[in-house]
Amino acid sequence: MSQKKQNEGKFSNVVLYVTQHWQLYVIFLLPALALTLIFKYIPMGGILIAFQEYNPFRGILGSEWVGFKYFQRFLSSPDFMTYLGNTLKLSIYGLLWGFPMPILLAFLLNRIESTGIKKKIQLVLYMPNFISVIVLCGIVRIFLSVTGPVNLLFGSQINFMTMPEAFRTIYIASGIWQGAGWASIMYTASLSNASQDLKEAALIDGANIFQQIKAVEWPAIKDMVVIQFILQAGNIMSVGFEKAYALQTDLNMGTSEIIATYVYKKGLLDGDYSFSTAVGLFNTVINVILLVVVNKIVAKMNDGKGL
Repeated sequence: MSQKKQNEGKFSNVVLYVTQHWQLYVIFLLPALALTLIFKYIPMGGILIAFQEYNPFRGILGSEWVGFKYFQRFLSSPDFMTYLGNTLKLSIYGLLWGFPMPILLAFLLNRIESTGIKKKIQLVLYMPNFISVIVLCGIVRIFLSVTGPVNLLFGSQINFMTMPEAFRTIYIASGIWQGAGWASIMYTASLSNASQDLKEAALIDGANIFQQIKAVEWPAIKDMVVIQFILQAGNIMSVGFEKAYALQTDLNMGTSEIIATYVYKKGLLDGDYSFSTAVGLFNTVINVILLVVVNKIVAKMNDGKGL
């Protein structure tokens, strides 16, 4: 019997089994499907608001259709380039500085031979991830206030939170401190698959640390690094709203006002639902385009391997 006929026979058996026991699959899959439809797909219908003169009393079906009016309004706004620039700078700088840190941590942790010491260091590195964003922002504000520990250490009286030029550094540095340790878990796990025989051979051949990383450890995490880079680069426009808003002050608005905070203020504070939805949809579309473009670029540079 040919391989093709064997595969067809196996497929027929699977179809027959599913047909006979369909009730079991329905019982287990229905709750998950229902939750996905209710909380993921049905709310997507709300993007129609971006193309309407939305009236809460008339609803989506009764509101007047205005097409791309609000997209044109946002793109022609004098503040458009400022918000777009702030968002891109915050994301790109964060990617350039933040992306390599978990990889470096994973390489360093992999050099620690004592299991007890390694676990203690990992515990310290992972803990900041479990601090909520608002608590983190409160800690940052206290540390960088005029009477905070940083000013006491240097004998100065600088209010860093009012300095527009300091906002991006504060945002990115605090994000690295909070998330780098937790993000290194994936790379640390991947490094456990590195061949110990190759590592021992490299040591016997007199390879230094950098040569060991290049020849043995890097190939073990290369695919994971590529996937994570594509995902993070594709989300360049998705800057965390909560943190940016919590660290924002009236005096650092020049660099802290990003698209996400602008959408919040226009939509929930000003009640301009259609305009805020249009801005949010614009942000999402740019994200999707970036994800596709970055995936294709990385695939060409990585022997056709992308997402």
